[in-house]
Amino acid sequence: MCFNPGYPCECLTSGNLCEPCKTTAKDREQEEAHLSNNINSAEPVSSVSEPEMETPSTEVARDRGRNWGWMLSAIICLNILILGCAFVSGTTSGGVKISTPDLQIYIILLFLLTMIWMVYYTIYNSKAENVVVLKDKHAGPIWLRGGLLLFGILSVIMDIFKIASYVGYLHCDSAVKVAFPVVQLVFVLVQTYFLWIHSRDCIQVQNNLSRCGLMLILSTNLVVWMTEVTEESLHQTIIPEFPTNVTKLSRRDIYARASYGDDSCKCSHTSCTIFKDAYYYLYPFNIEYSLFASAMAFVMWKNVGRAVSESSHHHHVKFSLKDVFIGPVLGILLVVAGLATFIVYEIEMKTNFFHEEDHESAVMMHLVMNIVIVTMMSVCTIIGSAIFKVDHREHVTEKNPTRSLDVGLLVGASLGQFIISYFSIVAMVATGAKGHLNRLNLTWGILMVIQLGLQNYFIIEGLHREPFHEVESDTVVANPYAIEPSKDGNKLENVDLGNKPTPDVEAHGHGATSEHKHKLLWKRRVLREVSTFLLLGNIILWIMPAFGARPQFDNDTETQFYELNMWAAIVNVGLPFGIFYRMHSVSSLFEVYLNS
Repeated sequence: MCFNPGYPCECLTSGNLCEPCKTTAKDREQEEAHLSNNINSAEPVSSVSEPEMETPSTEVARDRGRNWGWMLSAIICLNILILGCAFVSGTTSGGVKISTPDLQIYIILLFLLTMIWMVYYTIYNSKAENVVVLKDKHAGPIWLRGGLLLFGILSVIMDIFKIASYVGYLHCDSAVKVAFPVVQLVFVLVQTYFLWIHSRDCIQVQNNLSRCGLMLILSTNLVVWMTEVTEESLHQTIIPEFPTNVTKLSRRDIYARASYGDDSCKCSHTSCTIFKDAYYYLYPFNIEYSLFASAMAFVMWKNVGRAVSESSHHHHVKFSLKDVFIGPVLGILLVVAGLATFIVYEIEMKTNFFHEEDHESAVMMHLVMNIVIVTMMSVCTIIGSAIFKVDHREHVTEKNPTRSLDVGLLVGASLGQFIISYFSIVAMVATGAKGHLNRLNLTWGILMVIQLGLQNYFIIEGLHREPFHEVESDTVVANPYAIEPSKDGNKLENVDLGNKPTPDVEAHGHGATSEHKHKLLWKRRVLREVSTFLLLGNIILWIMPAFGARPQFDNDTETQFYELNMWAAIVNVGLPFGIFYRMHSVSSLFEVYLNS
């Protein structure tokens, strides 16, 4: 052994290693082995990370394909809509030789192409193997699909009435007018089934073809919507060659002339007038059906290629009217009163053509009822918005195409009623608002603007709040291993495992839970009362204009201020959006009610 470390060791030359040199050699071998293992283990890591280096290029290629599909489908939709606008505009112009059958042939072709794709998609998904079907739980809620089904049934009834009516004109009119409602009836049935089954699909196969097919559904329904809105608007704005003071009274009695050809074509059976009046009142439901289908197709289009995680946060809420009383009762009373005044108003408009005083009284009654409805809804909306201010529920942060579409449609559709109200306010103020009728009209316009703004805020805030959660009661459990000091303070005694918690602890826990539950329940109850009342208020505000209430034409002030052609264009463009806004508000308020 070497005991002198200051000098070179001679054992290295002799070959007999001493203990320190043996230890040094072993350490060196272990270090080399450790380095070799690190090098070998680094090679698989680099090989595993190689595909990650290819991920950006794969994502870029996928994004290019997605963008190309979106662009192609948007171009298809735009061309169909522009061509449809041209046809619809041409049929309304007397100087252009585009007849109603020409427009109907174009829509029939759209119906056939759309049905072919829907049938193909349904068969392909049912028979293709290894098709991953992802579902967006937020898309296609039951109340939206239920509304689509209800409006679809009423649209089918409307088409049956159209067929029965148009058959009487086959001897002197085009057969296309009979073929059109037949094809439309089949289209409504196929589309309702398709959207009921597939409205939640996040399509992962044939993405580009699916985007084009969904845009075909969207554009077809929008063309049908434009056609029916135009036809229904013509019912209200056909002006006969009468003096000015009679025009406003006689316009309502000649809506049946629209879309039936000239007076030389007489119906071959006596039931034509009955079917005309019947399907005229079903027009609003068919218009709403087209918009509902367009909205659901747009959500499906946004969900194409979207990966939805199964663990996404979704709450199952149930509809219940428990502890809700004031809102439904007041809302039902408001609907009944609104329907009563609306019926009287419509009867007066269609019968008392030449009685100016009765005419003005009926319009004033209608305006007063609308002012009462809008005022009560505004007050309730303020109360609901105040509750949101003291409500500490978190806002929804998850990206949701359905929610974004709801908000966009809500704000966009409200612009139609905003336009009419502001134009009416300007006309009333500019003319001095002389007379009780004009003052009521001005008040109605101002209150309508306020109510729309408040309701939009309330609905958007309610849609973006997390649903209320039931808070479980805090349970106090005795620790079986706890020890208590004895009375003398020196010895420790084990607690009897069979003893129950003391009454004081139980009372304390129960009191805290009931107090928290009480604080939670009063907020929920107020929000439900407000949502129910606003829902019923929007229903009556939808019924009145959808079924023929036109106070904008029953008062001369706006017509004389803007001239009839301009004012008719403003009302005919804005009013359909206002009608859709009320129906869309009903579905949104129902969701706010469920979240509360």
